Amino acid sequence: MHTLKYTTATIFKYLTLILGAFAALIPIVVVLFASLKTNAEYANTGPLTLPENWLNFSNYTKAFIDGKMLLGFGNTVFIVVISIAGATLTGSMVAYILARFKFRGSKLLMGAFLLATLIPAVTTQVATFQIINALDLFNTRWAPILMYLGTDIIAVYIFMQFLDSISESLDESAMLDGASYWTIYGRIILPLLKPAIVTVIIVKGVNIYNDFYTPFLYMPKSDLQVISTALFKFKGPYGSQWEVICAAIMIAIIPTLVAFVALQKYIYNGFAQGSVK
Repeated sequence: MHTLKYTTATIFKYLTLILGAFAALIPIVVVLFASLKTNAEYANTGPLTLPENWLNFSNYTKAFIDGKMLLGFGNTVFIVVISIAGATLTGSMVAYILARFKFRGSKLLMGAFLLATLIPAVTTQVATFQIINALDLFNTRWAPILMYLGTDIIAVYIFMQFLDSISESLDESAMLDGASYWTIYGRIILPLLKPAIVTVIIVKGVNIYNDFYTPFLYMPKSDLQVISTALFKFKGPYGSQWEVICAAIMIAIIPTLVAFVALQKYIYNGFAQGSVK
């Protein structure tokens, strides 16, 4: 009886995993098929119909050249690198203070981070836009960077979980040797937070890379496009070139796919270690 229950549970587990994989892969397969079709072929065939010519890369060429995706990649890399570097530093600093120092208002500060996650971002966009405009950052790459630099509760929580596993005796020993708080943070705490830093960089980097709303609102100039807004070039009031958009989507997927395959062990290890105190 026990063996039957175990076998049933195992079959159900793998069946749900297979169904989940299909649910995740089918949209990508549909986009891949569409990217290899001509305009007429796309209009007259179904989403899962195989393309007639598997070597039809004209949509990819048009998306990359006419969509100026190289410019979009350049702007995206500039914004992502500066944003995640600043957000990682501020997030680790906030987590270090909340984890190591007990002061009046620390719980209130943590509650403020949690409250901020419950407020829909769209409700604060009017005030945020006025602040960005007052700082004369509208239509510059520094507008989204300034917004992304703000840390979030997810990054703080990940760092705090790792800090709980780092003994406070290290801090005390360093202080006895005359080290300041800045020295302790920079030379002891930060190197020990490498798994958490990699996790935060991946999570926040993917979010910034995929974000469409912020660059579209704060950088409407064509020479400031990022990879997400580059896809919007082929969508117009008189029709949409969906086969070209699908090709651009496949091009945009490649960097995140490569990053995930190369760094997936850090993602799994980071969340697993951060979940254990």
